[in-house]
Order: sequence, then C-alpha cells, then structure tokens
Amino acid sequence: MKVGIYDFNGNRVEEIELPEVFETPIRPDLIRRAFIAAYSKKFTPYGKSPMAGRRAVAWSVGAGFDIARIRRIEGFGRAAMAANVVGGYRIGAPKPYKRLVKFINKKEKVLALKSAIAATKDSVLVQFRGHRIDFVRELPIIVVDEFENISKTRDVRKVLVNLGLKDELDRVEAGRRVRAGKGKRRGRKYKRKKGPLIIVSTKDAPLIRAARNLEGVDVKVVDNLSVINVAPGGWPARLCIWSKKAILKLPEIINSRYGKMRGY
Repeated sequence: MKVGIYDFNGNRVEEIELPEVFETPIRPDLIRRAFIAAYSKKFTPYGKSPMAGRRAVAWSVGAGFDIARIRRIEGFGRAAMAANVVGGYRIGAPKPYKRLVKFINKKEKVLALKSAIAATKDSVLVQFRGHRIDFVRELPIIVVDEFENISKTRDVRKVLVNLGLKDELDRVEAGRRVRAGKGKRRGRKYKRKKGPLIIVSTKDAPLIRAARNLEGVDVKVVDNLSVINVAPGGWPARLCIWSKKAILKLPEIINSRYGKMRGY
C-alpha cells in the first residue's frame, strides 16, 4: 500500500510503500493486555504495617464486670488490639507484598505493538477514538524529514494546521479542565485530552522541544515506541504523525529489538 509524504504546506510531494507492520490484524483485546502489563510497572506497592493496631499493652479482665470481654489498656481503660475499636487493626488490609506488576508473553507484546501501530491507519477507528480528522487526506500522516528540524512551537502548529489538524488542536485545547476531587491538590490539577502523537527518528531532533508546549501533542522517538504511546488507556488508533525517516526506520527497530517472528 502506497501513502503520500507531505511538505509543510500540506502538499503531497512524493509517495512511499507503507511498511508491512501496518498490515498486522488489529487485536483490541491484546492491545489492552499489553497496555496494562506495561502501565502496571508504574504502580507503587502499598499496605499496612504488620504491627499496625498491635502496639499496645492490653488484656481482658474477664467476665463479671458488666463490660465486654475485649482487651483493654490497663484492664479497664480504652479498648485496644481488636478490629472494632479506635486505634485497632484493620481486617483485610492491603498487603505490601502483593504482586502488582502484570506480565505478558514476549510474542504477545510484539504482536500488540504491531497491532496498535496498524490501527493508526484506520480512519474509522481513529475517529471512533475521538480525533477530528475531517480535513486529513489520508492516514497515516507522513511528513518530510525537515519536519524534525523545526525549533519553534508556532512553526510546528502552523504545519499541523496545514495538514488539516486545526479542529484536532482546538479539541484538545478546549478539553483541559480542572479535576474533580482531592487530586487537584496532589499535583494533578488538570485532566487533559490526548491529541496527535508525533514520531521522530532521533532523540536529538529540535522538534521534541518545539512541540512540547502544544496542548495534547506528544513527541516520541521511534526507537522507544510503546503501546502506552500508540494506544493510551489501552484504546487503539491514536492519531499519529510520522517523519519519513521514522516510518522507514520502524521495521528495522521492531526486527532488531524482538527478532522477526514467523506468523506475525
């Protein structure tokens, strides 16, 4: 399948053959599992102390005093060392040694990444995810290599508008809102919508710094591409913008990192 390469003005200047990875069958179930496995590595173990609610000298005075036969401090003081009292221990509390990280087989992880990349060329799925692509000519969007050398945020926005993404940029800019609840006091005041993902070929590209101030726009190096980036939240078909170098480098990265596997 051939796709066009576009310049800064949104004009089609040449075309290339799309890599074979874009022909992978789309597996939403596998993408979801791979996302959870990758995202679970960020989880922090938590749980109660083994001695919580048990740091007291307490005993029961027994029957005959018209009080409950529960252990108390100094015999007749405040109740302690029980689950139904103030300062007591908790029944069924979280265990700090619980395994929070989920695991997935290597071949499944590779297939999930390929499937997530393949989903980015399906315009129906991309729109179903919420992206506005009414004025986009074709997916995936591939831009000339000079795109990586842009060093000004206003220039990046201008190129994206010329590619037909003005509605998409307006959507993510209008989608930022203040979070409901206590989270606004804990370093996560705003909830934001996910916008386009720009994929470049090298970590030294000036575009990485230039695009970081655009609301909802992320930039990722093709070497470090993950299901977390291509399918945020485990939902496939994120709107992706590739540089020509990045999309030509993609098959080499996948084959060198995981090896070419028969049947996938």
